[in-house]
Amino acid sequence: MKSKRFESLAKRPVNQDGFVDEWIEEGLIAMQSPNDPTPSIKIANGEVVELDGKVKADFDLIDSFIAKYGIKLDKAEEVMAMDSKLLANKIVDPNISRAEIIDLTTSSTPAKLNEVVGHMNVVEMMMAVQKMRARRRPSTQSHVTNVRDNPVQIAADAAEGALRGFDEQETTVAVARYAPFNAIAIMVGSQVGRPGVLTQCSLEEATELDLGMRGFTAYAETISVYGTEQVFTDGDDTPWSKGFLASCYASRGLKMRFTSGTGSEVQMGYAEGKSMLYLEARCIFLSKAAGVQGLQNGSISCIGVPGAVPSGIRAVLAENLIAMMLDLEVASGNDQTFSHSPIRRTARLLMQFLPGTDFIASGYSAMPNYDDMFAGSNFDSDDYDDYNIMQRDLKVNGGLHPVNEEEVIEVRNKAARAIQALFAQLGLPEITDEEVEAATYADGSKDMPPRDMVEDIKKAGELLDRGATGLDLVKGLSDGGYRDVAESVLALLKQRVAGDFLQTSAIFDEDWNVISAVNDKNDYAGPGSGYRLEGDDWEKVKAIPNAINPKDV
Repeated sequence: MKSKRFESLAKRPVNQDGFVDEWIEEGLIAMQSPNDPTPSIKIANGEVVELDGKVKADFDLIDSFIAKYGIKLDKAEEVMAMDSKLLANKIVDPNISRAEIIDLTTSSTPAKLNEVVGHMNVVEMMMAVQKMRARRRPSTQSHVTNVRDNPVQIAADAAEGALRGFDEQETTVAVARYAPFNAIAIMVGSQVGRPGVLTQCSLEEATELDLGMRGFTAYAETISVYGTEQVFTDGDDTPWSKGFLASCYASRGLKMRFTSGTGSEVQMGYAEGKSMLYLEARCIFLSKAAGVQGLQNGSISCIGVPGAVPSGIRAVLAENLIAMMLDLEVASGNDQTFSHSPIRRTARLLMQFLPGTDFIASGYSAMPNYDDMFAGSNFDSDDYDDYNIMQRDLKVNGGLHPVNEEEVIEVRNKAARAIQALFAQLGLPEITDEEVEAATYADGSKDMPPRDMVEDIKKAGELLDRGATGLDLVKGLSDGGYRDVAESVLALLKQRVAGDFLQTSAIFDEDWNVISAVNDKNDYAGPGSGYRLEGDDWEKVKAIPNAINPKDV
């Protein structure tokens, strides 16, 4: 006889997920592998000659880069001698300032911080995140893609996403040669929804840099770094080549983050028997050493790996915290989906949602997950109401706010018409009134009429061949009757020249004021301090459309 209860449980969504036991020799262990090195540092004549148990002669590329550029040496030996449990207590203690902690943690080594967070449970880590994130106000970011690379739908979804509160939005492609249209569509659409939203197009690095140089994007984050030398060199990269690429972006006024995440090395077969978190700590130190303003981490596209092993989701939160401890901007994952269970997906989100991070999601799907070309997201457009009610229930700012149907229809229609006018001005394939109408009311690409993809791809290539830049977009929008949108795109290009948003955790408000860790520094120091959801922001979060006003009953 079979137990009816166990038969019922076997059908639950969570039991469609994959789980594995730890396999230490191959790196299938989330935290505190017995093979992780013991923290150590030795400095001679201002130079690191031993790092986490390795002498200089045995340093690999990553050790060398971190030793030279990634650690403050003036008090490193003092900090390394500090008891790790005591340091963990300091990090959690709201009476000890973030600035004091940063002075200690940036003087540490990867193995030291790996050991420190190992003393914390998830509640203690969340307490630490509340204090250690760089910017006072939390925010979030969205994906805007579709399976057909339809630029009209991208523009409309970007406009709605910006209206709902996403401060950054990113797209990618199903077909690589569609990239110019996707980049243009998300930039134009987002500026319709709210001036000041930052956008990017995630591609292979040469094309992504080219689009950025032309003024079709405003930031980049899909520049991957890894925690073992073998994974790096298999990709024909080194820490120095990644650092050079980062400087290329920054020198042209493009905001720049690296991407890393627990599990990438074991997924690629070169984990060296170390824990996922220790290898990720090396990635974070490398990012700090390269001088980028932040890091997209939270396992990202590798989330299935830590999600399958014990303490894996805890390790994901720990990697976010380590990045904050190195004073980096953090886009903390919650993007690629990893579970069939809505309960488990929500639990994974809450680790960043409750304490708040710079970007709680580095890719909340602003459309149905079937259209998400980043392999789906932890939350998608079907979850907007749940997300907004969670904010309302808990009085938490997750970066979004409720909207009403009429204003969504209005901004989607305006974005679709703006991209229609721009395509006409640039001599690109026609966007019909039927497409504009469909995008105005669409949920996803299933609701859109087909486009001539061959002609689109041909014209996208010609647009690049003729040297089009962001100024062509400004002129086309203005000549097409969308002067306000043109002014927003021009304002974004001007901000790239000024470079004020090349600061840790920088975003813009709708008046193009930079909000960053410089002028909105996290000042959490216990109850009653730090960021609080109140005033107009709380009124927006409370105002869900289906709430009943008792006075009207």
